[in-house]
Amino acid sequence: MDTAYQPWIGQAVVLQVALGDVKVPLRGRLLMDGGETLRMRIGDGWDVDIYKNMVLAVEEDAMALIPA
Repeated sequence: MDTAYQPWIGQAVVLQVALGDVKVPLRGRLLMDGGETLRMRIGDGWDVDIYKNMVLAVEEDAMALIPA
């Protein structure tokens, strides 16, 4: 199993995702490493699976650290 994403599980992250020629940042909480996919919670209770081969980068979500 690929362990590159394990330190990010449970963390608020921004995934840089490639959708064809378009690069999109996705902000949310990384929930699970499912082999070929990552499960991410975007917003309140909306979980999506992202194929790992679409992920260009993972970074800490600095906005999540700012108190509301």
